[in-house]
Amino acid sequence: MYDPEDYPEIQSWVSGWDGPLDYVDYLKDQVGLAALVAFAAVLSPRFLQVEGCVLWERSYDGENFAAWRAELNGDVRRIESTLNQLRVWEIVGSNETRADMDALRFVAEVIARCWRAALREEFPERGFEVGVVASVDGPKVTFCSAPV
Repeated sequence: MYDPEDYPEIQSWVSGWDGPLDYVDYLKDQVGLAALVAFAAVLSPRFLQVEGCVLWERSYDGENFAAWRAELNGDVRRIESTLNQLRVWEIVGSNETRADMDALRFVAEVIARCWRAALREEFPERGFEVGVVASVDGPKVTFCSAPV
């Protein structure tokens, strides 16, 4: 499992202090409440049900949904896969270093785990496929209904 203390910026900060500090101390010192609240909302998303689709509330726009529904012939799984995406590199600045790519992947996997749990809790009767997809720009978290 990924160790946040291996990330160079956290490692550098921790080594600059005396005493047993770690990534939680880094978080307390470097990150404000507003950022934590926003990230908590990413980890605990709100969902909508629209014409048989379960959608991440943030990704829903009526006109866009209608366009994709027409384009994809009403295929619920494909509509969900198309609309329910979080491109991790778009929510945080990073470089194309190995350390940043590993960290982005770790963040994406944590978000996917949280989304999986949130979907299971809100829709216990329905199955979902939640995953992390690699792309040229970085990882994407996505979900869609499981095949019936």
